[in-house]
Amino acid sequence: MLDDMRVLRDAVAGYRAAATAAGVPWPEGGDRHDGLPADVLCRAFDVDRIPEQVLWLHSEGLPYERVLPDGAYPLEWKDAGELLEYLSFSVAIPFHWRHQLPLFFVDHLVFTFVLAENHEGEIWRYQIDADDRNPLRAAPSLAALFTEWTDGFPAGVYSRSPYDGCLQIGDGGRDPVDLLLDRGLNPFAYPVYVSLASHEDLIRARQQECGVDTDRADEFESLEELRDAVDAARASLRRLS
Repeated sequence: MLDDMRVLRDAVAGYRAAATAAGVPWPEGGDRHDGLPADVLCRAFDVDRIPEQVLWLHSEGLPYERVLPDGAYPLEWKDAGELLEYLSFSVAIPFHWRHQLPLFFVDHLVFTFVLAENHEGEIWRYQIDADDRNPLRAAPSLAALFTEWTDGFPAGVYSRSPYDGCLQIGDGGRDPVDLLLDRGLNPFAYPVYVSLASHEDLIRARQQECGVDTDRADEFESLEELRDAVDAARASLRRLS
């Protein structure tokens, strides 16, 4: 769903306050308007509009730094073709693969903001792994996502990396997913790897809840079809540029 802007600003401010109190560096970047304009994004993602919530978050709400859990960071929207490439693992989802905007990234995982009408404002996640991509909804909205991340501080699921100061999830021994579950948190909202080998029942239950076609989610043929569609969309954008 689309958040009320006041609710979203408060949720991001709450996360920022908790992160900086924990020692996470948060640079003052000011407003950023160096990304692709909204009309270009609309053309790239085949939609009529880009909601103000995600435009505000990208241009004002967050710095382009690893300030998010597990060192995740906002993607820079400078190349439409590259942004489409991030959607190459969004198979078997209940809306058109192109109607979502890549938002956050970390080594193995991308979070997207859904633009499709019936799912607008939802946050979805895809693992960059041909054998364990696990498409599913991470949170019902941006504010819900940031609130969940903020809840991780009092729950004691974070520590700071001694190397770069980023927030790490886990205690160094246990599976981060199990730790998050034990603390009553939603593991899918966090940028942690969730494997079918160890958490298949958990993954399947969430996929069924949010409308993923579980019969197709792991098919290699579905992945190949999507990659062909992404390549075709990127080629079309190049011809128009």
